[in-house]
Amino acid sequence: MRLASVGRTRQRLRSCGGRPSKCRSSQGEEGMALDTRPGRVAVVGAGMVGLSTAWFLQEHGADVTVFDRRDVAAGASWGNAGWLTPGLATPLPEPAVLSYGVRAVLSPSSPVYVPPSASPRLLRFLAGFARNSTAPRWRRAMESLVPINDRALPSYDALIEGGVRAKTNDARSFLAAYRTADERRVLLEEIEHIREAGQTLEYEVLSGYEARGVEPALSDEIGAAVVLRGQRFIDPGEFVHALADSVRDRGGKIRVGADVGDIRDEPGGVAIRTTGNDFETFDTVVIASGVWLGELARRFGVGALVQAGRGYSFSVPVDRVPDGPVYFPSQRVACTPLGDRLRVAGMMEFRRPDAPLDPRRIKAIVEAVRPLLRGADLDDRRDEWVGSRPCTRDGLPLIGATRSPRVFAAGGHGMWGITLGPATGRLLADQIVTGERPPELAPFSPLR
Repeated sequence: MRLASVGRTRQRLRSCGGRPSKCRSSQGEEGMALDTRPGRVAVVGAGMVGLSTAWFLQEHGADVTVFDRRDVAAGASWGNAGWLTPGLATPLPEPAVLSYGVRAVLSPSSPVYVPPSASPRLLRFLAGFARNSTAPRWRRAMESLVPINDRALPSYDALIEGGVRAKTNDARSFLAAYRTADERRVLLEEIEHIREAGQTLEYEVLSGYEARGVEPALSDEIGAAVVLRGQRFIDPGEFVHALADSVRDRGGKIRVGADVGDIRDEPGGVAIRTTGNDFETFDTVVIASGVWLGELARRFGVGALVQAGRGYSFSVPVDRVPDGPVYFPSQRVACTPLGDRLRVAGMMEFRRPDAPLDPRRIKAIVEAVRPLLRGADLDDRRDEWVGSRPCTRDGLPLIGATRSPRVFAAGGHGMWGITLGPATGRLLADQIVTGERPPELAPFSPLR
């Protein structure tokens, strides 16, 4: 993205009262026609990605309406761990995944679970996922993520400075804890690969004793740890609702319980239809509907499979709330302080998104983390939750234009929709308004 181009666009929008639609018959500086500027934009999906896109489009003067089949933050944006960790935003397909083996992934207690009755579609997804779980492909995907990772935290700052009444929390301690130093070696090797790909990530290696000095909630079972620097965390449900409030305060509309069943690119604009209603026409549509993205985007040339990678969480009381997130990588369990309780989240379950919560998965998280935490009442659980992360076979999101120049996709972030949602929305809004694709988005074409 050329910053001068963005500046010229904003200057033209200010001269048109901040509304691109008022500039349609005019000529911009240097004779550039403005007839491609969207006036009315529909965003399908009221999670972090969709609402961030809506908010940054409003920065360019667009009139935005957001649709969601359920409610604000009703999907994966609510119950996840709430980490803002660009240093750890890595491709989900990785060589370590292949080491689980068939017997492991068929066990309900496994951190990665595939039901025995996997559908042909899921099997196709898993085959592609496995093909991408090699060191060379992981490295290429990691290099693709570094530029957008670098935009993650500044994009959160832009939202807050722009009036979103929420906060991000600096992780004074962000600990990855292990039973043994030998277990820890896997993360240290991964960190070096992350840094070799160009991602900044500062860390220190600690003994178990040193780790308990930093975070007394760790039990004596912990014998080694890594403390990560420069990361943050949020209460994801609280932040997404504050973002929705800001979109409304700035004149945007959010329609909940509005399940978009059809999108049509017609001569007069892009028409969308919600269940039981007539078509409504917009200049531009952004599909940010999480695991349902493929259903709406397929007719516009988006053939990538978007699979639900379901995660579970609950909250528990603790004697002392940790100062920051605690991660148990070997168990794939993430713990985040939220108010006076600790959110415990984990698991990657490849299952249909509307499947009911599986109590066996909650039990597996509890039994995995029980020996590792001190002072946590894991039997006093609240807010037991399952949500579907939208995963792609190559581990990279789908962000940008479809075959229709008026229909855009934004999704497929896997585990990193919270971390990368605002950066995605900021970059995509610039592309929609200026017609120029930011270089950060080049690897993420929905048509790849």
